Amino acid sequence: MTDIALIVFGSSIAAIIGIGIGVMMPAVAMGKAIGNALDALARQPESEQSIMRTLFIGLAMIESLAIYCLVIILIVLFKNPLLEFIVK
Repeated sequence: MTDIALIVFGSSIAAIIGIGIGVMMPAVAMGKAIGNALDALARQPESEQSIMRTLFIGLAMIESLAIYCLVIILIVLFKNPLLEFIVK
């Protein structure tokens, strides 16, 4: 197996593992955030506006982590920076 093929294969395996973890962990965090928000709403229904606003801001930040992970993995798959060192 050539060096380029080995780097492409290793990058593909790393991308598969990375996208699996990059999707799983934000999903777990979102579930935990929503569960805690529902618990807080059950305890203090009068503060619904504040809890929901904070929940949506937190969910947007958690979702952005998953999108950043996707962007980095797409860069590794389609514009692999490691291949530039081998080709030269």
